[in-house]
Amino acid sequence: MSSSDIFIGETIGTAILILLGGGVCAAVTLKASKARNAGWLAITFGWGFAVLTAVYTSAPLSGAHLNPAVTLALAIKNDDWSTVPEYWGGQLLGAMIGATLVWVAYYGQFHAHLTDREIVGGPGAQATKTKAVEAQEKGAGPVLGIFSTGPEIRVAWQNLATEIIGTVVLVLAVLTQGLNDSGKGLGTLGALITALVVVSIGLSLGGPTGYAINPARDLGPRIVHALLRLPNKGGSDWSYAWIPVVGPLIGGAIAAGIYNVAFA
Repeated sequence: MSSSDIFIGETIGTAILILLGGGVCAAVTLKASKARNAGWLAITFGWGFAVLTAVYTSAPLSGAHLNPAVTLALAIKNDDWSTVPEYWGGQLLGAMIGATLVWVAYYGQFHAHLTDREIVGGPGAQATKTKAVEAQEKGAGPVLGIFSTGPEIRVAWQNLATEIIGTVVLVLAVLTQGLNDSGKGLGTLGALITALVVVSIGLSLGGPTGYAINPARDLGPRIVHALLRLPNKGGSDWSYAWIPVVGPLIGGAIAAGIYNVAFA
């Protein structure tokens, strides 16, 4: 794989991942969406299918890492760091493109949601007991959860540990079952395995933090949220942003270490 193939493949694949994954969060969250309040099952399966689609699309070009934690783990496993910048650059750019496309696809719904007094407060607002999937904690705006993750209970060490644990499970599954014959990316069967693992992680471990398990998936869309000119969008919760970046990278490194000790 050439450097250009890697960068293009990761950009396209991660854009598809975030478009479909962020798209299901928007569908469940926003007013005037036919899927509003569809719930956590819709989100977890939506993200799983997003992974499946993105991997099948980008694997021929880049091997479909789509996740800096996976790239880091493979670099440790293979002791080859030469293409890490191309992978990480494509993943971050793709995540930002995907998040922007979610905004385009749901443009009217964003404005309807963020001008509703029951959502953003102000004169005429009514108390509501409905808690949508978006982050609600201090520092986060009412649609931030469409773009990035946030904890239900803010305990830094626990939030970090949850992201590490979930990423270890994901990356171990990729390293032990999901690699193509060259061992440098996801193959056809690996795409299906990884998609199902992502659904499983979401169902079992996604409750505390929203399971970023992917630094680009969280950081790229959070940057887009900060840049978009949306009414009443609120903050981007940068005080939490380090956890879904650092946690998955630590998890990827731990998974690579486990693989090298136990499986190599």
